[in-house]
Amino acid sequence: MWGLVRGQANPHVSRLRKHIGDVRITTGDLLDQGSLISAVERVQPDEVYNLGAISYVPMSWQQAELTAEVTGMGVLRMLEAIRVVSGVSASRTPGREQIRFYQASSSEMFGMVRETPQNEKTPFHPRSPYGVAKTYGHYITQNYRESYGMFAVSGILFNHESPRRGAEFVTRKVSLGVARIKLGLATELRLGNLDARRDWGFAGDYARAMRMMLAQESPEDYVIGTGRTRSVRDLVEFAFRTADLDWERYVVLDGKYTRPAEVDLLCADPKKAREQLRWEPEVGFEELVTMMVESDLRLLGGSRRPDEEPASPDHW
Repeated sequence: MWGLVRGQANPHVSRLRKHIGDVRITTGDLLDQGSLISAVERVQPDEVYNLGAISYVPMSWQQAELTAEVTGMGVLRMLEAIRVVSGVSASRTPGREQIRFYQASSSEMFGMVRETPQNEKTPFHPRSPYGVAKTYGHYITQNYRESYGMFAVSGILFNHESPRRGAEFVTRKVSLGVARIKLGLATELRLGNLDARRDWGFAGDYARAMRMMLAQESPEDYVIGTGRTRSVRDLVEFAFRTADLDWERYVVLDGKYTRPAEVDLLCADPKKAREQLRWEPEVGFEELVTMMVESDLRLLGGSRRPDEEPASPDHW
């Protein structure tokens, strides 16, 4: 297994080696075409999973151009690196065994949804620079598949969470907030829109779906989600209940944490994945939230080193 890292002395490398001890590292940058070609030439992979992106939606308004370059154009550069190294031309004849490519598409591409639930044929209407960039990445992956005959697929993944989720995302912000309050490290948790609804699942289940997509005989795109939605309020209520706390005593609503253009409802229709991949999520919402709260209680309670604590969460 190889991991692609950007820059010299990247601080994430030691963390990566700790969690995945046998991972090998090569350098590359989604902003630099030549570095990606060199990385693919060096590794000679059978499969490439492009999960790289500026993935925090609020940040995409603050750095819209960078988001477009990394999250959108970065997909094109990676596809082009695979095409060049594989010797694929417009004749659709690869010069070697095909490298299979997975693109991490996002439910944020649906944005202002045209129908509920959302499936592979639902039109996109992204509501953030992040969603727009992901939509470009999705379509360019489709274009390379159809134009060059490459084995390139997109997984349209709905929100997937775990105890390793970044502290800036609402699920981890809530689980960390609950842990801090339970341990006496904080007295409140400030949040914005509690009415937004999301289809939340466990990241491990979704990673399994990625592998299954690349194991198919032919490349196709799939929606991956649970098919059930919960509001941010549901998330908050259950997370506080897990720690035996009353959320209404601690949660403070603050309008400055709302998005410029809100996405109110996202709900997956994973019928195609269930029928063709035989994929089913194994971890339910309540089990997932419990897992995250208990992990952060252990983290902040001192059973892990202080340098493992994430930075203070940003805002939903």
